[in-house]
Amino acid sequence: MPIDTTRRFTPVRIAVLTVSDTRSLAEDRSGDTLVGLLTDAGHELADRTILRDDADQIVAQLNHWIDDASIDCILTTGGTGVTGRDVTPEAVERIATKMIPGFGELFRWLSFQTIGTSTIQSRACACVARGTYIFALPGSTGAVKDAWNGILRDQLDSRHRPCNFVELMPRLLER
Repeated sequence: MPIDTTRRFTPVRIAVLTVSDTRSLAEDRSGDTLVGLLTDAGHELADRTILRDDADQIVAQLNHWIDDASIDCILTTGGTGVTGRDVTPEAVERIATKMIPGFGELFRWLSFQTIGTSTIQSRACACVARGTYIFALPGSTGAVKDAWNGILRDQLDSRHRPCNFVELMPRLLER
């Protein structure tokens, strides 16, 4: 998709949440990958943490970041599968103002190109919550690369044409 180089790039302030029962920040390869991708693209890492697969804790962290005016966007990695412990989509839905269903659909289509029908096990999703974008990605490094390179890199670039998520930010709280 085209980048209009005559337009000014606007860095997005992004928080990264890893959801995992087994990883620590020191072992968080998918979180590290996201941080590298977003900073290499010129965005700002606003905050980063890791939490266990607990919907109440995830909701509390997301609400904390949503209430922080210095954070424009939240990327989560992990907890989007179909097992009993995977609760990230449920946590996201609890705080969503508007779901963005096309994100999950497009992610699974892109992922299909890499992992075939196994992509059906992902419940990747996205929403706007009180004026903040939230994108919930699977926990593998391949999945976060697919989501970033195939969707988020362009949609979080203010120069992307014909449209992008960044240009909508000032209007997300309109009534």
